Amino acid sequence: MKRNGIGLRYKIGLSYKIGIAALAALILVAPRTTRTQTVDDDAAKNAQKARSALNAMVQALGGQAWLDMKNEMQQGHVAAFFHSQPDLGTTDLWQFHSWPDKDRVEVTKHRDVVEFYIGRDGWEVTYRGKKPMQKDLLEDYLRRRDHSIETAVKVWLKDPNTILVYEGQTMAERHMAEQVTLISAQNESITIQMDEQSHLPLRRSFQWRDPLYKDKNTDAEEYDDYHTIEGFPTPFSITRLKNDEIVRQYYVTKVEYNRQLPDDFWNVDTAAQKIKK
Repeated sequence: MKRNGIGLRYKIGLSYKIGIAALAALILVAPRTTRTQTVDDDAAKNAQKARSALNAMVQALGGQAWLDMKNEMQQGHVAAFFHSQPDLGTTDLWQFHSWPDKDRVEVTKHRDVVEFYIGRDGWEVTYRGKKPMQKDLLEDYLRRRDHSIETAVKVWLKDPNTILVYEGQTMAERHMAEQVTLISAQNESITIQMDEQSHLPLRRSFQWRDPLYKDKNTDAEEYDDYHTIEGFPTPFSITRLKNDEIVRQYYVTKVEYNRQLPDDFWNVDTAAQKIKK
């Protein structure tokens, strides 16, 4: 009987120790679980706020009509800058864009220098014929197209692997703005600043690493002087910056949307034949 009593007390003591150990483990784990859940909830709320801001921007730009836009033509002038100081004069410019990957740029008053960016290829066409676009110029153009506001909305925002971060209020183009950053699965990012009142984009920026020097560069575009054309709010002043220095400034004078373009409009050889004549 005595041995049984000892055995019973041993079992009770062992159960008590196991219970205390389990409770201690639960106490240690529970705060971590709670903290993790809180962090996840906060991230989800932040992402939803970012998505709401981007959706408001799309609506301000024209909503579904903007998303379904076939093409866009901009006519105007471009000024080049060096260390944020303007070169003398401006150049006449016509730009055509058709989603997702067709761009045509016509330069000079006679429109006799034409650049094509179709898919991942580029050509320059002059009276001497066509030639492949210089590699660094092509890469620069495609990089900006890959990080455009249009691409951010139509591609990145639809990808479930894209992380959305709402970064609060900031100043952009002398306006109070909301700032949102999209981070892709490839760890690339696009930051968009939108006017807090109108929700129209004021600035788009992204960073890229120089393949030669390995340092990071910041590419940005600032949008100002909006006019509503055919129902679409359109910036008539666009400033390009590299590492916070102005490199180009575009002054738009005319815009058209959803034009009926000729069947051979995107044919590089056809453009080369017309310029030779």
